[in-house]
Amino acid sequence: MNKIENRMDQAFEGHGDLPGKGLRVGIVCARFNEQACTELLTSCLNELNRLGVAYEDLTVVRVPGALEIPLVLQTLAQSDQIDALIALGAVIRGETYHFELVSNEAGAGVSQVQLDTGIPIANGILTTENDAQTHARTSDKGRDCAQAAVEMALTLAAIQAAV
Repeated sequence: MNKIENRMDQAFEGHGDLPGKGLRVGIVCARFNEQACTELLTSCLNELNRLGVAYEDLTVVRVPGALEIPLVLQTLAQSDQIDALIALGAVIRGETYHFELVSNEAGAGVSQVQLDTGIPIANGILTTENDAQTHARTSDKGRDCAQAAVEMALTLAAIQAAV
């Protein structure tokens, strides 16, 4: 077993789940498609709580839409006060090309911020065909993003401690 695997085993030892205690997590959530975004945020916050992330270690910022998410993620990442970030939003296909533009640019922006700053970002910006698809995914996606953010923060901490 290498040093990184050993540190990850130690991080999860004695825990049936990901230990989020002490992690500082930032969430940037769009307001556009309000109901879906509120469902995503609620699911995410519930899961972070279950994983042991303390309320006082959370920073939640609401922004107008998906295109505004990357800039706020970048600002939070550069603050040196965050261990992991979560992007939440919902882009639902309409009748114009705008769907593709928003989906592609928001996704690329999230990825770029993550690579530029070294802070892990769980991307929970849904891109769906209709409201029914969106609603069917909000609970799972919010929960999955919370888990991914905690796991990636722990993984990066283990790598940094091992090298």
